[in-house]
Amino acid sequence: MGKWRVGVDSGGTFTDVCMFDETEGRVKIWKVSSTPDDPSRGIAQGVEEGMRVHGGATDAPLAEIGYFGHGTTVATNALIQHRGAKVGLITTDGFRDLLEIGRQKRPSLYDIFADKPLTLVPRHLRFGVPERLLHTGEVELPLDEDAVRAAAEEMRAEGVEAVAICFLYAFINPAHEQRAKEIVAEILPGAFLCTSHEIAPEFREFERLSTATVNAYLGPLMHRYIHRLSLRLDELGLKSAPHLTQSNGGVASFESAADAPVRTVLSGPSTGVVAAEALGTQAGFPDIITFDMGGTSSDVALMTGGATSQASEAVVHGYPIKAPMLDIHTVGAGGGSIARIDTGGFLKVGPQSAGADPGPVCYGKGNDEPTVTDANIALQVLNPTHILGGRMAVHRDLAMDAIGKMAGRLGLGTMETAQGIISVVTANMARAIRVISVQRGYDPRDYVLMAFGGAGPLHAVRLAQELDMTRVLVPRTPGTLCAMGLLLTDLRASFPVTRLTPLVDGSIPAIQAALAEVAARAGAWFEAEGIAEDARRVILTIDVRYEGQNYELSVPVAPGTFGLESLAALIAGFEAEHERLYGFTAEGEKINAVTFRAEAMGLVGKAELPERPLGAPEAASAIIGAREIWYPETGAFTESPIYDREKLAPGMAFQGPAVVEQMDTTTLVPPGVSARVDAFENLILDLA
Repeated sequence: MGKWRVGVDSGGTFTDVCMFDETEGRVKIWKVSSTPDDPSRGIAQGVEEGMRVHGGATDAPLAEIGYFGHGTTVATNALIQHRGAKVGLITTDGFRDLLEIGRQKRPSLYDIFADKPLTLVPRHLRFGVPERLLHTGEVELPLDEDAVRAAAEEMRAEGVEAVAICFLYAFINPAHEQRAKEIVAEILPGAFLCTSHEIAPEFREFERLSTATVNAYLGPLMHRYIHRLSLRLDELGLKSAPHLTQSNGGVASFESAADAPVRTVLSGPSTGVVAAEALGTQAGFPDIITFDMGGTSSDVALMTGGATSQASEAVVHGYPIKAPMLDIHTVGAGGGSIARIDTGGFLKVGPQSAGADPGPVCYGKGNDEPTVTDANIALQVLNPTHILGGRMAVHRDLAMDAIGKMAGRLGLGTMETAQGIISVVTANMARAIRVISVQRGYDPRDYVLMAFGGAGPLHAVRLAQELDMTRVLVPRTPGTLCAMGLLLTDLRASFPVTRLTPLVDGSIPAIQAALAEVAARAGAWFEAEGIAEDARRVILTIDVRYEGQNYELSVPVAPGTFGLESLAALIAGFEAEHERLYGFTAEGEKINAVTFRAEAMGLVGKAELPERPLGAPEAASAIIGAREIWYPETGAFTESPIYDREKLAPGMAFQGPAVVEQMDTTTLVPPGVSARVDAFENLILDLA
């Protein structure tokens, strides 16, 4: 059905559309401003416009789309801005305050003004009911069903929209949670219900409780959003089943995503990493650090050997979440990040952002606080009159005025202040990359920096210089790479089960049983999704730790029967990873398997980017003009050629200073940096 594969990434400032014509093997892109009040409106507008412009569609613009994938920040933004549902909680008696007590960790140890994240369920809507399971799953105290009914009645009177249910050891025996859910469904038939054993069937009660609560908090909002978007797509003629990206880089059906919105909190950035994996490996760079800079934030990830590491849990905006996700680190540094002077008289940038509305000062929508984009407009790194290929006008005079006022307060020149904004935001982004590299035993100088997002190529070389990296890769459509990733990913689901098991010969049957259990759940998922036999893939891993340790390391397990050789390989793999991460192994210490995981993948057809022959290095034919750009290397405005990315063919090469412009982004090539186009139309920047 249809000849187009379409991916849509909805961000805070722009909505990106990437379209792959399966008949002709060509990629087309489109961007429109996001609509924060209702993101589905901007998505429908972007896809409709893109299909009309590039697909020639008329009556039913989306009728020729055979695959539709979507990445969104709706769940993330709702969590950040606390715009979720009114949630009630039912838990084991005596544990109603666990949501606030947490782990008693202080992430900002020396900050006496640090605020804890808002508790998503107020205390009067948290109910403890008598019940108790032992760690073996045996029932010590039966569930008090009358207490559950009383709690549900009270929540109904309070107008609760969603209910989270989490009992101790429910991940071993879910019977009490299942019965409580049945009772609550009778009394609150329209509420969104979430049990912990369904969303996070793993040990650690606080993290499991937090995950179930966040899922319930986001559930009604995501249901409404997906319903509105589905209606809009139907009206435009979409016939294929749409998919939504999950935090693990895979996609799921709209229905699955609506039931488990907690698994979409990194929906947007995850697909950019998926695309980076495919393009980096294709270009011959299996070791890369991804740098995705958008309008409100920058996301970074590390890829070794062509694969990005997965995390089974993370803290997202202050809330622990146990869900499979790509190991992505986010910092509040984007094109819309606002520059300000703090009480000590120092220049700060972010994390506050001007977003899409009112946007940077140069948009002329009423904002008077300069942003990173305004600094680039002032320096004329960005086109000082228009962006988006001429579709959006900007006002350099407004940006200059706002930065000039800040310069007066700092006692600096306007251009020095603008460059100072760039330098500060670069330092912020460099710290984020050190978190995923240096702090984990990786040297960023051994990696290629892949820059994408609307602002990534603009800042990539400055960031690489800050980290002593020597090479930058800018893909063909960097501003819409997250949307492109939706055309390069597969269906994915993860199935964990916690079974504390010592790694000794006598435990092999127990290990076999646990692996068989998660593999069977993966098989059931394949059947439910209707995935063909030849498109099924399962990756098995086991979380392992030394006895007495509090956290585990994930170790892959080879497929097939688990025996003595498999056990030895598992132990050796754990010790090697422990040595790499911590610098030692504990000789003679007992080793335990904790959680067994099966990651199921349903392979789908993907967009294929062809390799083209390299031509002559002469690039003068791609020059479309020149403009004066202010560089810190020269301390003055320097005339720089402007290259049209559409006209840069494989094999062409040139030297900085220069700027490469395209509809979705701008790439800065400072003095001393050389650029070349490879066979896959990637722009490779080599730093002196």
